Amino acid sequence: MKDLPAPFSLLGEGLGVRAGKRLCNLPKLKFIDRPMTATHPNAAIAVHNLQFQWPSGQPVLQNCSLTVERGEFCMLLGNNGSGKSTLLRILGGLLKPQAGEWFIESPVGFVFQNPDHQLVMPTVGADVAFGLVEEKLPLADIRNRVDDALAAINLLDLKRRPIYALSGGQKQRVAIAGAIARHCHVLLLDEPTALLDPDSQIDLVKRVRELVKERGLTALWVTHRLVELDYCDRAFLLQSGQVTDEGDPERMKALLQTA
Repeated sequence: MKDLPAPFSLLGEGLGVRAGKRLCNLPKLKFIDRPMTATHPNAAIAVHNLQFQWPSGQPVLQNCSLTVERGEFCMLLGNNGSGKSTLLRILGGLLKPQAGEWFIESPVGFVFQNPDHQLVMPTVGADVAFGLVEEKLPLADIRNRVDDALAAINLLDLKRRPIYALSGGQKQRVAIAGAIARHCHVLLLDEPTALLDPDSQIDLVKRVRELVKERGLTALWVTHRLVELDYCDRAFLLQSGQVTDEGDPERMKALLQTA
């Protein structure tokens, strides 16, 4: 698949901005209205006694607590139904819990398990530009941010590539580039390697770790793949809606391998 010609690429970025402006006029999800003040002086994410249940009454999170410090790359593990994705959606402002306190440093970038659920524009460059709509930046600044973000995830040469022509791993990188272009302080990644082959899986987790360390970001990465623990700073184990263990990834990996 050949790259689209430059004029179409630049037009695509402009279309991304204009489409974003139209979408920004639609009703928005309300963000959490009771965030706590971080008690830890270096906290990027802090959660204390969070509780969440679905309208049916089924409990998901029960007295869930954790802290992620600035500059950390942490992973959240647990069985299906343990509440991992629910916790990330609360932190991202997509769900509202019934009780508890929380804090997250903004702006926040969210990467879904399936990138097709969040990539909305026809080309790579246009999609990264789409997230900058509300910042009302000059077009030159938008282009600079797009180029910087794509270079950071090694996709600058695919700036004009149609989204449909990308691999799963490349699509996840584009989603991450959108967060970088917005200068997000925190990345929330919900099983971003679930649909990837083993090589692409390791490539993505390595690159996210590099971005965290190079750019001073903070990341909370949900996974069920123990091999990914080799690349994080700390790990949390979520069971039945509570963090039951946390700490050294190697210890956690050994514990879960023998469980």
